[in-house]
Order: sequence, then C-alpha cells, then structure tokens
Amino acid sequence: MITFDRVSFGYPGATVPVLDDVSFHIAEGDLCLVIGGTGSGKSTLLSAINGLVPHFTGGVLAGRVLVAGRDTARFRPRDLAEVVGYVGQDPLRGFVTDTVAEEVAYGMEQLGVDPVAMRKRVEETLDLMGIAELRHRPLADLSGGQQQRVAIAAVLAARPQVLVLDEPTSALDPTAAADVLAAITTLVHEVGLTVVLAEHRLERVMHAADAVLWLPGDGGVTVGPPAEVLAGSNIAPPLAELAHTLGWPTVPLSVRDARRRALSEGLLPAPAPRITAVPGETALVARGVEVRYGALRAVAGVDLELHRGTVTTLLGRNGSGKSSLLWALQGALTHAGEVSVAGVDPSGLSASDARRLATLVPQTAADLLYLPSVGAECELADRDAAAPAGTTAALLARLGVSVEPERDPRDLSEGQRLSLVLAIQLSAEPQVVLLDEPTRGLDYAAKAELAAVIAELSRAGLAVLVSTHDVEFAAAIGDRALLMADGEIIAEGDSASLLTSSVAYAPQMAKVFAPAAVLTVADVARWLA
Repeated sequence: MITFDRVSFGYPGATVPVLDDVSFHIAEGDLCLVIGGTGSGKSTLLSAINGLVPHFTGGVLAGRVLVAGRDTARFRPRDLAEVVGYVGQDPLRGFVTDTVAEEVAYGMEQLGVDPVAMRKRVEETLDLMGIAELRHRPLADLSGGQQQRVAIAAVLAARPQVLVLDEPTSALDPTAAADVLAAITTLVHEVGLTVVLAEHRLERVMHAADAVLWLPGDGGVTVGPPAEVLAGSNIAPPLAELAHTLGWPTVPLSVRDARRRALSEGLLPAPAPRITAVPGETALVARGVEVRYGALRAVAGVDLELHRGTVTTLLGRNGSGKSSLLWALQGALTHAGEVSVAGVDPSGLSASDARRLATLVPQTAADLLYLPSVGAECELADRDAAAPAGTTAALLARLGVSVEPERDPRDLSEGQRLSLVLAIQLSAEPQVVLLDEPTRGLDYAAKAELAAVIAELSRAGLAVLVSTHDVEFAAAIGDRALLMADGEIIAEGDSASLLTSSVAYAPQMAKVFAPAAVLTVADVARWLA
C-alpha cells in the first residue's frame, strides 16, 4: 500500500537531511506505529505520505513515495485526498467550518459524495468516535480532546484507504484514547484500513501495532516487529523500561504479557505501605469555585488546597472542567467563589501582579510566544516581572535548554517551547505554578527532563498543580492526585492510593504488579531489591 523507495528529504537551507536514503514497505491493512524522539523526522515522514512533503513544505525530495500506486511527487495532497486521510498534531488549525457536523461533512462535500450517503456517513462516524452528542456544538467551544476526536472523524467519514495520524491521542484522557484506538483498530481489522500512526505515548497503542518504524534521528529508519524494534531502540515506554531493568530479551507489548512473564519468574512483590509525603504550609485555597460559559457550568463549586513543596496532579476525562479550573485559580477567568494565594485573590489583580502569585502554562504553550526571537521573549519577561536583566535566560538554561538568543521560537521543538514559556512564567517568582497538559508532544526523554524540573520547583517550596491525561507522567511526579468529573472534584488522595485504585487511571506498573502499590519502574526496582 505504501512504499518508500530510497527516499531522502531535506528542508530548504538545511545542511543535513531529515530522511536519508530510506526504504520500506507498509502492507495494506497494517497498523504501523512510527516512533522516535522529538525532531527525529516523524512528522516529515507522515507528511510525505499525503504529499505535504514536498508540495507545501518545499525542500528537496529524492527517491519515490508510492501510495496505492501513486507517486506523491506527481500528485498534490488534494489529488490524494480520496486515498489518504491526514490528521495533524493541532486539529484546530485544520478546521474549516463552525460546527462538528459541518466539519465531518466537509471533506465528503469536496469529494462529491451523494447527500443521502453523506448524512448516513456523518451519523455513523459520529457514533464510531463517540461524539454524537457534540454534533451541533461550535468547534471553538470544544475541549482539546474533543477537537481531536472531531478531526479524526472528519477524515474517517471520507472513507480513505490510508489513515495517517500524528499524535492522535495526545489530548485525550485514557478512556477516550482507548475508545479512539479501539475504533481505529476495528477499521484496520474489519475494513482493511491501512493506518500509519506517530505517537509518543506508546503504552496506549503498541500492543495493537503490526509493525514499528523507528527513526533514531540520524536520517535512517529501522522497520520490524514491535517487540524486536522496541527492544533495540532508545525509546522506552514503561513496559520497555521494565524489560531493560529486568533483563528480558524482548519487550512485552501489553500489561497481560508483562504480568504473565513476571508471574512465571516469581517477580510479583508483596504489598507494603508507601511513605506519604507530609504536605507543607498552604499556598492556595479555593472555596466554591464555579465557572460558567452561558448555560454550561464547567466548574461546579470546587474546593481545594495546594501546599508548598507538593506536586498535585489533576486528572479527569476531556471536558470535565480541568482547564477552566486552572484558569480560574490563576485569576484570568471570571468565576464565582473564592481563591486565595497569600490572602489575595489573583482575579482582582493586574495580569503582571497575578503572575507573582500564581502562574499558568497553558495547553498550547506557544500561544504565549509572539516575539521574533528567544532573546526578545526573555528580555520582555524580565521587564514585565521587574526582574534583573538575564533572569529569564538564566532560568531557561537551568531548565536544560541552550539555544541561540536569535532563534525564532517557532523553530524550537515542543519541549524547548514549553521550557521557554515556563522560564518566562517563573521569572515573576510565583508561589503557585499551574501546568495544563505540559507533556503534549513531548517524547519520553523530554518528559523525564520536565519531571526533574517540576521536582526542583517542589523542592524550592513552590506549590505545583499539573493537569494531565498522561497517567504515567502523573505517577512519576505526583505527591497527591485529584480526579475531576462534570466540573467537580470527585476523589482526592495520595498518588499511590488514588491511581492504583482506578482501572482507567492506573499506570502500567500498577496493573502489572497489582496488588502491590507500585507506580513506576523505579518503584519496581526498589521493591525487588
């Protein structure tokens, strides 16, 4: 179905190609998982399948990319639309209509699908993706995860032969991600759809993959069965990290496989109590916080406390009100109820003064970057925070990012942009740091670096609240956890207790070694030692 024949590609002005003499074949009806670190070329490879590379990116393409027999160098993306459906990392940028139903129908309209068949397909696809109740909602009012499901639905409705997905579950909660991947897997097995999927959270999908393409970052590609490629790659999802730690020659692809192997080797540790961190003094108090968007009650009378030196994670399904709660706590969103940081409600202050109490890094960190260079962003942050010159640049270096001041922020990786925004926000020396989906688009190495940064903030006495769908990240960083649903906090407790008691939000190590209260591979190593 898809053939790369000695393909090389370099962007305009680049001295090193992103893809260098790459050859492989993806069979019809396969689900192929594309893995690699940030900047390794995954998005470039995916874009070559539907002709975005080189028709829209520019650059030099050598060799041939064949999709269903069509050479993408000779067919533009619009000519491949009936064959290849493509969903990028940022679904909102790809929307062209106003409502969910209109967006799902739009692609079919461009392909000239009969109106009766179109209506039927719209309803079938809405049901398949679990978004039927959103059909009349404005796209701009949806959560990031809901927008991602709509983007996938809009592509699926056109019935392509090949579906290309770039980070399709990055904004989805665990249950929604499982539903979406189950729907895609059904199409692979029952309809014969060919799927090429790039994903950083491999634990969600590697068990369903027929093949893996690993891009090590040197322009090459390694292709093979998932267990073998993961065992030899530098990409370490939890089960691969466990295999490396325990010396297993191949990587188990599911919790079931790992648990069976652990049982056969007598490796299940006995349950024992975990040491719970003692919370520091209270940094933020919220009482009866309520946020409304017209008739929609997004946050429904939430009470919570954040403590200095404590990392709290906020979990919950898409649309449960997590982002609205964070914006209300930061003071940037009109709300009912009370929020107090050091006895002051941030919502009554100017934006610069509110940042000195509580600061927020939003889901799309790049939304806060608008100047032409990293140096200019750092200098402006110093002035806004009334901080000494060089403060923000020094913070950025402490976060492990070393880039030239002249670099355009748009040219940075997701991890580098996130670090830049975090440095800008920390320049105001806030008492509370709020992070909304900070791991979106980050590879495992970048997430480990972010976890170290959050740990340092906690040790410095800041209160940190992280809203995330990444349960593995929550397990690695959190002292306490909150679970949100329908605008309310429905459960809270120490991370080990709350996460291990949940099927949907338990990390993989908790499932493999249940009933032992282990959350990470590091926990396993300590227990087994």
